[in-house]
Amino acid sequence: MNRQAQAAVLFLTGGAILHAGLTDLYLRYVKAGLRPLLLAAGVVLIATAIATVWYDRRERRPRTDSAPDPDSDLESDPHPHPHPHPHAHREPGIAWLMTLPLLALVLVAPPALGSYSAMRTGTALQKQPWGFADLPKGDTVRLSLVDYAGRAAYDHGRSLDNRRIRTAGFLAMGSDGTPYLVRMALSCCAADAQPVKIGLTGHTPTVLRPDTWLEVTGTYTGKRTKDPVNEGVIPFLDVTETKPIKAPRDPYDESWNG
Repeated sequence: MNRQAQAAVLFLTGGAILHAGLTDLYLRYVKAGLRPLLLAAGVVLIATAIATVWYDRRERRPRTDSAPDPDSDLESDPHPHPHPHPHAHREPGIAWLMTLPLLALVLVAPPALGSYSAMRTGTALQKQPWGFADLPKGDTVRLSLVDYAGRAAYDHGRSLDNRRIRTAGFLAMGSDGTPYLVRMALSCCAADAQPVKIGLTGHTPTVLRPDTWLEVTGTYTGKRTKDPVNEGVIPFLDVTETKPIKAPRDPYDESWNG
């Protein structure tokens, strides 16, 4: 690429990153806490593009202060050697492949990871948490799916006994037809997202469509199974009520890494 093309790609990439960072689009790629760094990266790319254009224009300006020196060797040489004309070298066309990530960022807004990825990735629920906070008082306790799964798997339901639990996630179907409620746990970005799954038993919906977001209410059950992908623990929830909900603004659960 020549410098003008480099500057254009840098400017458009920085603008696309700023657009994603100033809207909710960035949540499809990285965790919410990385938003300031994302915005800073966009500003740096745009500033680099502007600097590239400025330096290129400065180098192209004709120099008027380079008059020939009358005492130079060229004046005394009766047979001066002509200066060879510079040859223009074409840049390799493969460099334009660098624009593909830009086109993907501008033209394609990928959906959040869903049931397809969840059922082909082992559950992230493999390490026992340090401890569990006391649950608030009340007849129905709202918990994140990750929190319920950890308590059901490693606290053996001690803090969940005789409590109605309400949680939410998207629906996924096992190969044997078992319905699972899933949240993708995020550590840094969508590339390292892993599913946390809970099985659903009891009064499950008669029509089950994968990737549908559901809010479910139920009680703890000691039933559990092993994830066929990595042998991790998948606890269950005995469902009493379900209702479809809209997908949340941030589809990933960031509480996994504190």
